[in-house]
Amino acid sequence: MSDTYVLVHGAWHTGAEMEAVAGSLREAGHVVHCPTLAGNRAGDDRSRTGLADGIESAVRFIEEKNLTEVRLVGHSYGGMVISGVADRIAQRLKRLVYVNAFVPLDGESLNDMVPPHYTAMFDAIAGANGNAVTLPFEIWREAFINDADLALAQASYEQLNPHPYRTFTDKIRLREPLATLQLGKSYVNCLQDTAMPHSLPWHPRLSERLGLFRLVECPGSHEMFFSNPKRLAQAILEAGRD
Repeated sequence: MSDTYVLVHGAWHTGAEMEAVAGSLREAGHVVHCPTLAGNRAGDDRSRTGLADGIESAVRFIEEKNLTEVRLVGHSYGGMVISGVADRIAQRLKRLVYVNAFVPLDGESLNDMVPPHYTAMFDAIAGANGNAVTLPFEIWREAFINDADLALAQASYEQLNPHPYRTFTDKIRLREPLATLQLGKSYVNCLQDTAMPHSLPWHPRLSERLGLFRLVECPGSHEMFFSNPKRLAQAILEAGRD
């Protein structure tokens, strides 16, 4: 049976970086879309784009393609986006799949869920770069893609783009808690992911906000979209089925 997946990228990414995983999902017989969110497209104004713009761009993509029964997958910052999409168009969705992704409460920002040293670093970078934030290579290499060799870490880092900082500081508005949504929910936890310190973990700290959910765990870093896309695709399939 063919299912429909929409893969929503994280900060600093575009849909193009989701394509290696998407290819494996397509090989398994599924329809997969990889949109690029507002704020990460060439020519977008990073100084003004906010979280609502990113959410709206994903909603518009699904509506314009008239997609239904969607397995909506969000990676990292993409968890903020898919949460907002579910609040808007739950009737078009079959399941939410969070891949080491943020799971917000109403009135919460992404920055509210990260360690203080990240917020201080992002404030300084955005302040010097027109409210766009980049990730220092040292953090990318050690905390985001620690399961790759140096060559892959460097090549993948070169594909990243400046990210609109307002998407990190804007507070999301949700009409009801994600735990009460009548949708299937899954959380994929990559076990060597240290983009968030293990003392402040993705799972169960954030995943449990989903209420009843399916947990799928696999070995790998935060950036398995680069380092092991086939294994990540397998985990997403396990998370998205039925």
